[in-house]
Amino acid sequence: MKIAMIGLGRMGGNMSRRLLKAGHQVVGYNLSEEATRQLQAEAGLLPAFSLEEAVGQLEAPRAVWLMLPAGEVTESTIEALAGQLAAGDTIIDGGNANFRDSMRRAARLAERGIHFVDVGVSGGVWGLENGYGLMIGGEAAAVGRLEPVFKALAPAEDKGWGRVGPSGAGHYVKMVHNGIEYGLMQAYAEGFELMATKEEFALDVHQIAEMWRHGTVVRSWLLDLAARALESDAKLTDIAGYVEDSGEGRWTVFEAINQDVPAPVITLSLMQRFASRQPESFANKLIAALRNQFGGHAVKKAE
Repeated sequence: MKIAMIGLGRMGGNMSRRLLKAGHQVVGYNLSEEATRQLQAEAGLLPAFSLEEAVGQLEAPRAVWLMLPAGEVTESTIEALAGQLAAGDTIIDGGNANFRDSMRRAARLAERGIHFVDVGVSGGVWGLENGYGLMIGGEAAAVGRLEPVFKALAPAEDKGWGRVGPSGAGHYVKMVHNGIEYGLMQAYAEGFELMATKEEFALDVHQIAEMWRHGTVVRSWLLDLAARALESDAKLTDIAGYVEDSGEGRWTVFEAINQDVPAPVITLSLMQRFASRQPESFANKLIAALRNQFGGHAVKKAE
């Protein structure tokens, strides 16, 4: 199958490599001409240096896959493509878009007869080797036509991918997936900190991570990655305790509130990320001041 990939960053580039290795033809376009040329030389990518050129190399019905950051760049690219594609063509958004945006985009493109498929993609930098988890939303017929592509990207033809519902459902499921990921990482982080700070036992947290990887009920791929991270530096001395969030954890918490669904673990894990970015917390200062006011408790002076 021939498909265009718009956005050849780390994820889009590796997905293109996996498709090319499976025998598919990939037309690639990226703002960086260097990235396009590199994939052309390395993996046999069919290069394009504009959206028009990418679309022009496809045969109807055309399929264009976007791997772009959520927000304005995705919005403007879809709008530009809508003017170049025709009824029966398909736009696939594999970025971490908000599911409400995906529903809106699908409805707008449907007015022109263009299909829209939203795909939540998981696998990170390991996807090239291990395959990608694909959570797919869209019309069944449009998804069905793209099955060869999904099967090539997934860990196996019959594992790790599937249509989960109509337009927006793919990005909704990926949003929840990422919210769960926040909670899992927070639980591992808290547990390992408890062990790392128990000085009287001098616990080797890398050894423990490796032990837990086999036979225990907490084994997981995230634990595998934790063991890998702790292998060379169990104290993580070169890493600052500053944790970003990509936005999907926030959306998950918003949805939990909107749907009256209690999600305390995911919510608190998001709050912990916010806390990690504060070199000095005004809230903690106020708590210290209040303890001093009502109980005369000692206050540590700022340096």
